[in-house]
Amino acid sequence: MAGELEPSWKQHLSAEFEKPYMQQLKGFLKTEKEAGYTIYPRNADIFNAFNITPFDDVKVVILGQDPYHGPNQAHGLSFSVQKGVAVPPSLKNIYKELATDIPGFTIPQTGDLTKWAGQGVLLLNATLTVRAATAGSHQKKGWEKFTDAAIKTLSDEKKGIVFILWGAYAQSKAVLINPSNNHLVIKSTHPSPLAVSHGGFFGSKPFSKTNEFLKKEGKEEIDWQI
Repeated sequence: MAGELEPSWKQHLSAEFEKPYMQQLKGFLKTEKEAGYTIYPRNADIFNAFNITPFDDVKVVILGQDPYHGPNQAHGLSFSVQKGVAVPPSLKNIYKELATDIPGFTIPQTGDLTKWAGQGVLLLNATLTVRAATAGSHQKKGWEKFTDAAIKTLSDEKKGIVFILWGAYAQSKAVLINPSNNHLVIKSTHPSPLAVSHGGFFGSKPFSKTNEFLKKEGKEEIDWQI
């Protein structure tokens, strides 16, 4: 498992690392590596979402489910891929929505969303690791308990955060969000090609809605251009 968490997150989540589920998760990951499986993302990037977007800076949460399971894709940020890697289909659809939602947005060639993370957009996957070429292989091993704790802590300890929940799985996490802390919850279908074909994602305008809310809260808006 990766090294130290960013200090503000460590302050809020350090107790999770002492719980039995986390010890079991560490054991599971060790077993996977000893069996010769390749794990994505690389060890140093597992907690990238937390380390690039400190707890104190979080303004927006975009929740994904699993890291990408192909070579050189995952780097610890939901929906994001490393520079030089082809933009995945879901992210292509996110860019299409941005192009109609945000005036002047031009679709980038890169799928690296680090710029968003640096502005307070927590790009959080519910599961933080995956076995190469095997989607969902690290689900229900403990990561969800950790990321649920992160979502609940943000929701309870901060006010006025935007939670963007695409698809049924992300929307199931809405129960963790404290309704009394003036958060904005934006829901739509998932941007994956199969889901968008059923309607509901295109035209949902999550990015302009986010910025309108942040502006109303007196917070700096997100520059979505990559």
